[in-house]
Amino acid sequence: MKALILAGGKGTRLRPLTYAMAKQLVPVANKPILHYAMDGLYQAGIRDFGVIISPETGADIQASLQGWLKPDARTTYILQDEPAGLAHAVKIAQPYLGNDDFIMYLGDNLINADLGSHIAEFKQAGYHASILLKQVPNPSAFGVAELDADGQVLRLVEKPKAPQSDLALVGVYLFTASIFEAIAKIQPSWRGELEITDAIQQLIDDRRTVHSRVHAGWWLDTGKKDDLLAANTVVLGEYAQAAIQGITDAACRFSGAVQVGAGAVLKNVQVTGPAIIGENCALENVTIGPYTSVGAGCRLSDCHLENSVVLEECVIQGVPGKIEQSLLGKGCRILKSAQPQQSHKYMLADHSEVEVF
Repeated sequence: MKALILAGGKGTRLRPLTYAMAKQLVPVANKPILHYAMDGLYQAGIRDFGVIISPETGADIQASLQGWLKPDARTTYILQDEPAGLAHAVKIAQPYLGNDDFIMYLGDNLINADLGSHIAEFKQAGYHASILLKQVPNPSAFGVAELDADGQVLRLVEKPKAPQSDLALVGVYLFTASIFEAIAKIQPSWRGELEITDAIQQLIDDRRTVHSRVHAGWWLDTGKKDDLLAANTVVLGEYAQAAIQGITDAACRFSGAVQVGAGAVLKNVQVTGPAIIGENCALENVTIGPYTSVGAGCRLSDCHLENSVVLEECVIQGVPGKIEQSLLGKGCRILKSAQPQQSHKYMLADHSEVEVF
């Protein structure tokens, strides 16, 4: 079985951060979101990966995956010239996919699903398609599936005003080559895109077997700043482990699951986990609260951070009060100014500079 990972798009909901980077490469717990998807698929036994890329960010996606690539994994990059829909991405990938079964995975998804068992069930049962669903409190914001008593999909509705179900599509799909016939029959939606929900509905209308699996674990959307911070909290809470590799002095104090990367130098730093500090950072007189990720090469002094994501090479110096619920792009600088405040919240793109009053 092959994998088709969608890593295109413009990430408009995460601007200004995504003016300078692909949304799939924004880090959660100091690891690009896309790498979590690749890891999950690899652990499920996938070795053949097709990656949909866009002209704007394709080179960055390829460079990042060079750092992920396993010796026995094969990666093929497929350029989607414009964001013409998920079904369009499948359509242009047909030369790569051929007649093989495949799993399609949205590259900005974070989900703790057992993909291996999902794939095994699909193969054994001989379904034409299988979709992963999750109960959500706001189904009107998603594509929603209506099921029969056996879990077969009866109907898909995109962002219904009056939902008949609370089961949202989470961005993990299994298909046979029959999906190409379905895509050939559909028309672009009002958005001018070929919708994967329309293609799956076409399979249903053609009396093909479309099964579902309801996911009991967590599924995290990372499309907006607050969603990304929530994802960072969940991932750190689940995966962070105590591991101090850098240099620390006698004044440092750590509690909970705290990771410090190799080459980091910490002086008089208090860290409450779960938290992660990347390689080659320099921190002095700093307090790090829980659910905070500090990227590699950051320089922090005389500041207090909590529940924040700080990307690589940032500089924060002498900031009064507390920085919390913030997302800082690569190379940002936050420097002390005259009049202190009690708390600060930021979302800054790469190489921003802020004077704090």
